[in-house]
Amino acid sequence: MADDDLTDSYAQEVAASMSAEAEARLAEVVNPDDEARFASLSLVELVLAGGGPDLVGAIMVRLGDVRAALVGHGGAVIVDYGKVITQQNGSQSLELQLNLDGACVACGGAPGTLQGIQNDLLMDKEVSAVTFSATMLDYFDDLTAEFLQLHANVTFV
Repeated sequence: MADDDLTDSYAQEVAASMSAEAEARLAEVVNPDDEARFASLSLVELVLAGGGPDLVGAIMVRLGDVRAALVGHGGAVIVDYGKVITQQNGSQSLELQLNLDGACVACGGAPGTLQGIQNDLLMDKEVSAVTFSATMLDYFDDLTAEFLQLHANVTFV
């Protein structure tokens, strides 16, 4: 087996293990009825109706493994801004500006958390753009804030 194949094999095993652990941790704290209700809600319709607590719940249910880190570490997502836009094909989608709350603010794992949130939400057909509030950078020291801006692969506005 080539080194690249072995590396890929280990990476797949680790990813599967992490996903199983995230699923198990979430199963301990989420209500399946609430999960089903949030998953059935349209993000576009929620933003058009003014957002509210259901919007955060509907966003959280769309997150993958990163959700376990958020919930497990006492963090949360805040929607600073949501804008409905009309695509060229006539469908509507969202541009979201998000922030972190709770223990996730100023966490050393923030780059991975932000990337995970962005990537998971962009997989939803109703989300066309995800940015993050630049105000969260104020919670980090200068070096970490600069690192986030240069290497987190997310956009701060």
